[in-house]
Amino acid sequence: MRRGIEEKNRAALERLHRDLDGPFGVADAALVLRVPRDRAGRLLRHLASRGWLSRVRRGLYATVPLGASEPSAWREDPWRVAASVFAPCYVGGWSACEHWELTEQVFRGVVVMTARPLRTIESEVQGTTFRLKHVPEDLHFGTRTVWRDRTRVKVSDPTRTLIDVLDDPRLGGGIRHVSAIVREYFAGTHRDERRLLDYGDRRGNRTVFKRLGFIIESLELGAPSLADACRPRVSKGLSRLDPSVGSKGRVLKRWGLRVNVELSRGDPA
Repeated sequence: MRRGIEEKNRAALERLHRDLDGPFGVADAALVLRVPRDRAGRLLRHLASRGWLSRVRRGLYATVPLGASEPSAWREDPWRVAASVFAPCYVGGWSACEHWELTEQVFRGVVVMTARPLRTIESEVQGTTFRLKHVPEDLHFGTRTVWRDRTRVKVSDPTRTLIDVLDDPRLGGGIRHVSAIVREYFAGTHRDERRLLDYGDRRGNRTVFKRLGFIIESLELGAPSLADACRPRVSKGLSRLDPSVGSKGRVLKRWGLRVNVELSRGDPA
């Protein structure tokens, strides 16, 4: 429960609500309140301890809606958290698939593609698990900006989302689910074969074209010209269809793939 608040602190809190969007740090608060950083830090800790602010993680806070019935249980929107904690970044993988309605499955956690160096591929903030993938900032193309309350968040567009889950099927829930996402993409309004080739070339992982061409042919998606365009783009050597699964399986020389997972047209998206 919230405790009482002094008049001067109430004025500071109102300014934080008005002038800051999404999670913010001590430096941001000091700038808005026009006070030294050490004083701003003490004030933020004081307000958080009394339930007027939510502590997202060490040194990062968020304003709590004034009408929140249980301030202590309130959590910031995970996409807004991602935009602050992992910047420069964009939301991708299965989270982008959910956003663009390429899947009906609901996944645990949020996939974030970040240019920050990573010590771990998972991070938990305010009870939300973030699945992280390092992507250099010069490869942060094919994104769109969406608004989450007053915060702008980047999310991969449908075609970039497809390239990312073909690049790393784990980010799409495994190759079976990725194949269902590909099928949904080709059946819907997001389909853009020219952009797929362009994005795949720019991403620079030729295994993407192996998986894409194989899925197109295996699921009979009605894109023979695209499959033909994938052929000269494939890399030499043998790649696993799903890198998270063991290396057993038949070898398909046509695509340079070890088919370690059998696909089904009935796999749900």
